[in-house]
Amino acid sequence: MFNLSGKKAIITGGAQGLGFSMVEAFHNGGVEIAVIDISDEITTISDKLKANDAKIHAVKGNLLDIDSLRQSFNEALEKLGGTVDILINSAGLIERKPAFEVSLESWHRILGLNVTSVFELSRLAATEMKKQGSGKIINMGSILSVLGGFNAVAYSTSKGAVLQLTKSLSNEWAEYGIQVNAIAPGYMLTTMNTDLMNDPVRGPQMEARIPAKRWGTPEDVAGVALFLAANASDYVTGTLIPVDGGVLGR
Repeated sequence: MFNLSGKKAIITGGAQGLGFSMVEAFHNGGVEIAVIDISDEITTISDKLKANDAKIHAVKGNLLDIDSLRQSFNEALEKLGGTVDILINSAGLIERKPAFEVSLESWHRILGLNVTSVFELSRLAATEMKKQGSGKIINMGSILSVLGGFNAVAYSTSKGAVLQLTKSLSNEWAEYGIQVNAIAPGYMLTTMNTDLMNDPVRGPQMEARIPAKRWGTPEDVAGVALFLAANASDYVTGTLIPVDGGVLGR
């Protein structure tokens, strides 16, 4: 039920952070992966991982530009031999500012990457998955898909939209054997949260809210992603799975 060897996946935002952790976990599980990222670090991603029989393909692309997005998807699909079993929409943006200070340009960029690119990539992948009668789409939500957040109005809005998008796509595509789910990371030890971790006031406040009494790690998220990509989750769809040390249960 949990064997992923021989599967083919497209993972966005895989050059660092949570995305890279999932690339590493799926690579170790024998999955052939095409990683789409705008970062220059994508060119060295294969060197960071121990070599095995599973191939890793780097595709550099700007997911904020729809033409570039579609070109990147087609390139990734071609590198995978024309089929894709798993899509993980991990690329994302956040800006921590009071709502009064958020520019409309920043608002559109965050919604564009966190929502619009997820929608279009999911449609492109589902078109291919429908042909084979199976597929797994995993979206990266957040605990802010449910909570309101603070000084993160565009990000929390986008992650709320990801949850609704996940449920809507699941309703339409479950009959084709395509499961669409989302993961809701909590306070994670990633560069995206470095400013919070180093804040002498908010850092301890954040940790105090976590029943598990520790920040999450990228590996915590990767484990849930492996489950959602495996046959073990074939009857799990349209849901948001928190990986938050119990924050949403408080």
